[in-house]
Amino acid sequence: MALLNVAQICPSTRVLGPGQRLVIWVQGCCFDCPGCVAPDWIPQKQAQLIAPDKLADYILTLPELDGITVSGGEPMLQAEGLLELFSYLREKSNLSIICYSGFTLGQILAKNEPIFPRLLQHIDVLIDGLYVDRLNDNLGFRGSSNQVVHFLSDRHISDRDLFVQRKRDVEIHVQKDSLLVVGVPPVNFSPNLKDSLL
Repeated sequence: MALLNVAQICPSTRVLGPGQRLVIWVQGCCFDCPGCVAPDWIPQKQAQLIAPDKLADYILTLPELDGITVSGGEPMLQAEGLLELFSYLREKSNLSIICYSGFTLGQILAKNEPIFPRLLQHIDVLIDGLYVDRLNDNLGFRGSSNQVVHFLSDRHISDRDLFVQRKRDVEIHVQKDSLLVVGVPPVNFSPNLKDSLL
């Protein structure tokens, strides 16, 4: 079993996909996009190691959940653990799965590793491509307009406008000793908001 290296979990949000969602941010990224909204999660270091089946069991205890969203960091660097998580959830539930990646769909498939097609089979929506700060159009669930929303199943096709046209908003979650900003921040969102509220 491959353990997932998890930077943060938000058990309930409505700003990273349709409906009420749990969000998992994995730790570690092979990209360093200027303007990244989660620079603390770029270093490829150990954060919280979680067994996929234990995480899935926790997810399945949450009431009224419509799906999960996985971001990071770079999820494709943890394909083995995510495949175990997604497979378990598919067996036990009807939750939708949205995943972000800095790799394009073409780059993922070009890896010619059998794990990636298997992983993609479980994903309803893949939002792919590097974040490009100058192409941030302040719309949708994607970070910049170069990123492509791939509907890998029919589940969220009716929500297409939400993914590319909705006005952005964020949620501020108060934690024990910090604040967690959830969502794709609007263009003029202050990076110092956390400091100003503490």
